[in-house]
Amino acid sequence: MAYGVRPCPDPVGSDAWTNRSSAMARASSASTGPWCITYPCACTTPVLYLSHGAPPLADDPTWTRELRTWGTDLPKPKDILVVSAHWEAAPATISSTTAHTPLIYDFWGFEDRYYQVTYDAPPAPELAQKVARAVGGSVQQDPGRGLDHGAYVPLVELFPEADVPVLQLSLPTLDPRKLYALGERLAELRDEGTLIVTSGFTTHNLRWFHPQEGPNGTPPTASSEFDHWAAEALAARDIEGILDFQRTAPAAREAHPRTEHWAPLYVALGAAAGTNHESTSLVEGFWYGLSKRSWQF
Repeated sequence: MAYGVRPCPDPVGSDAWTNRSSAMARASSASTGPWCITYPCACTTPVLYLSHGAPPLADDPTWTRELRTWGTDLPKPKDILVVSAHWEAAPATISSTTAHTPLIYDFWGFEDRYYQVTYDAPPAPELAQKVARAVGGSVQQDPGRGLDHGAYVPLVELFPEADVPVLQLSLPTLDPRKLYALGERLAELRDEGTLIVTSGFTTHNLRWFHPQEGPNGTPPTASSEFDHWAAEALAARDIEGILDFQRTAPAAREAHPRTEHWAPLYVALGAAAGTNHESTSLVEGFWYGLSKRSWQF
């Protein structure tokens, strides 16, 4: 049961929606009606998969505008769980739940200003307990780990006030089906007001990155083909094809020489299984040849 995030026009017991896009449209336009704090309620917090980019993506006016708009349109969550391409640790591990834990500037060779960015979101100890229960098994904690750039770079744009508690969860594997199952276990958090944000990049081959050509140049054919396939596959809800993308997608191994930036999507898909994987592509286009395409489920 969701609460405290947005007016919820259809409490359970009336004609609850089965079409998620209609539900989102009606909830976003509602100005009155029972709030989600009135139990039970048909509201469910979204799941995001977004292309987070290297730190300089925050200098791109198009991307920052798109994420600011996206964040404004989102219901304000109770807390946020981030699964980023930049943290692989097994077994599943959660980040610090201590206030003011420093960010992790997990990149090098950039201007000093990128290492001065702050995002001092509140800790999320309650969410940590819920994640541990949902995941089960041997969930560990790294008490010294702050948010990495796959988490804080987009959050600075989505929720610039840094007033929502944030917890990060590692990728315990890159196996698509195991990550999908992890997402399924995390799905229950959506009904408690948690926004699940998975952060990667729809295409991620750094050999395509040529700064001298500018951010808006024509992307490589392989990047365009993979982006087009990904958009069609998610629109068709071809979950099996996406899980087996290295065989079904064009230019898969060029688009993802290593799969860690595509892997967070599997967690998102698992978490979105209960809402039938209905998705909306809210960010499109390319940045230095890489697809920025991002979805909300």
